[in-house]
This record gives sequence, structure tokens and C-alpha cells, in this order.
Amino acid sequence: MVGDGDRKELTRRGDVLATRRREYDEDDVRVRPGKSSRPRTRTRPRHENAVDGFVIAVDRGRYTCVLPDGGPDAPTVTAMRARELGRKSVVVGDRVGLVGDTSGAPGALARIVRIADRSSVLRRTAEDDATTAEGRLERVVVANADQLVIVSALADPPPRTGFIDRCLVAAYDADIEPLLCLTKADLAGPEAVLDYYTELELPYVLIRPDSALDALRALLAGRVSVLVGHSGVGKSTLVNRLVPEAGRAVGTVSAIGRGRHTSTSAVALRLSPLRLGASGAAPRPGDGDPGWIIDTPGVRSFGLAHVSAESLLHGFPDLVEGTVDCPANCQHTADEADCALDAWVAAGKADPRRLASYRRLLASRSGEGDPREPERNPGDPLAGS
Repeated sequence: MVGDGDRKELTRRGDVLATRRREYDEDDVRVRPGKSSRPRTRTRPRHENAVDGFVIAVDRGRYTCVLPDGGPDAPTVTAMRARELGRKSVVVGDRVGLVGDTSGAPGALARIVRIADRSSVLRRTAEDDATTAEGRLERVVVANADQLVIVSALADPPPRTGFIDRCLVAAYDADIEPLLCLTKADLAGPEAVLDYYTELELPYVLIRPDSALDALRALLAGRVSVLVGHSGVGKSTLVNRLVPEAGRAVGTVSAIGRGRHTSTSAVALRLSPLRLGASGAAPRPGDGDPGWIIDTPGVRSFGLAHVSAESLLHGFPDLVEGTVDCPANCQHTADEADCALDAWVAAGKADPRRLASYRRLLASRSGEGDPREPERNPGDPLAGS
């Protein structure tokens, strides 16, 4: 018996049935479209019911978020990234859209389906040399920060103006306002550091172990501020004073003047509300917009390979005007014989220490020197202390 699947025709030759193989044509060929060329048959969801969230912590693919209308005691929402986000990264400070279970109940899991446009992105690289893998890899520290609080100790460990300069460049490049926070003011005076940044008119605040934090709270109120500093400068201690319930680990400074890493991941913390004092002048904890602080792990270097030479110059606004008379494509290094910055400094229009610091950063960006040791600048008034 001949089956239908044999694709054969029956013919009669006398009393004997014979078969003849058919010729194939295009009607016999069925082509299944490939997966990549298969037409999309459904509309992707718009997630119009997504609720707004603010990412305060990231841990191994899980994102801790808070809702904008949730109070200080409201439960946090644990979420994961939706596949439709592709390769888009989610970092602390991101404002996102959440769907799913946003109750914050134990075991509940929401999905992040949208990332709002970022108003600012603070980046750094592990190295300054863009020709290396580490130098090309940009690390997003936080998103949507309004203020970069550069925490530096005045003693134990001593202040490092090279690191402060690097943070200033990163802040200017990200269009974030800088604030210099000088800790351990009971151990040394701030005059040398403040004199070094006189021409920048850099806002600052002094912190002592027994001093009130009203002035600092006033500068943090209503903003998202990210704290950056070397290990051992008292950053975690400061965070615990601002947010007692934070419980950030506190370390000690080694005998060689280096701190030990205590914070291991960035986390956003809600500050206590503010209210005006009896005189109406000094703010105190109470009612008002308290703002957020983002505590980051202590870093030993702040690579600037991602910052262009022109952006780097913007970190030194006192030198910008001096480059007007520079020749085209001037690199502004000490080897540039026609660089106008030397004459600008010689005329007393900028501090020579600032030019030395700028050129040192230029050298470190090109891979010269050791970018992991930005402690001292040429001409640093604190050298040898």
C-alpha cells in the first residue's frame, strides 16, 4: 500500500499498479520564517500604571527603592530589572518606573520597567590611562546628584589636595555643585587648604567631633548629595551623625596614615527633617525638606580618563581665561613653549600651585606617573606635613 507521504502517483499498466515519483515544485516547499525575521505580532506594554520609585541601594541584581509619597517609616520596595531594559544599567540615585508588587511586603518583588532621564551622572575610572582596559571602563558612581560633598580630613590622615582637585574636576564635568567638608578640625587648622582654593570660592564646612551639624544640614537640605572621600577621613562617622539609624561601619586609620575601607557599597539615606530655630536663623532637625545623602565606599583614586582635556580645564576656572592666547591645539603642558598659561600665572592672575595641579592631572591622564598616588601636588603647601 502506498501512503500519502510517499509523494507518488498511481498509474495503471494493464492489471498492475505502478508508481511514478512526482516532480517537486515551489508549492511543495514550506519555508518557516527565522526567529529574527518573524514579524512582531504584539504591542509592547506601555506600563502606564507604573509608579515612580527612587533607587537607594543595589545588591547583586536586586534594587531597593522607595516611593515618592512614602514617609521615613514606609517599607522599601525590592525590584529587579525588566528584560526590556536591555543593557541599561540601574544605579543608586536613578528615578525609575515600577510595576508589580510595590507594597514592600516580605517576599514581594517588583520590576523596573523604565529609567527616567538623568539630570547628572557622576563617573570615574579605575585608572587615568584611556589606553588600558581599566581606563576605558567608566564606572557610574551615582545618578541625579545635585551636590558632590568632598570629605577630607585635616589630619590623620593629612589632607590631599590632589584628590580634592580630581573630585572637583569630576564634579564640574558632571555639572554637580561641589562642597568641601573638612573633618577632624580639632586636630589641625584649615588655613592652608582654604588658602589653596581661595580663587575658586569653593564653599566649605568645618566638622569637629563635638560640633553641631546645623550648617552642614542646611547645605544638604532639599538636595541629593553624594559623599566622596578617602578611607579614614571620617566619612562614615559623619554619616552616622547625620543619620543615626544608618549604622555605617567605622574603621580606624593605620600607622602609615591610610584608612581602611568600611563602606562597601553606595547607599542613599534620607536625612532628618529640618525646622528653623527660635531665632528663625539656624535650621534644626524637624519639619522641612531634609534631602538625601549618598554614602559611597572610600576610594584611593579617582580616575579621570573619561574626562576630556577641555572638561579637565573647566575644573580650574581661574585658568580658563588664560588659555585665550594659546596657539591652536595647545596641550597646556609644561613642554608647550607657547602656552599662555605660564604668562598668565607670572602676571599674578592665577596661583602657580593651581597651574601645577592642572598640569599634574594632565600628566596622570596620559598615563605618566602613578595615578593611584594623588596625595601631593607640586607646590602643595601641605607637603612634608
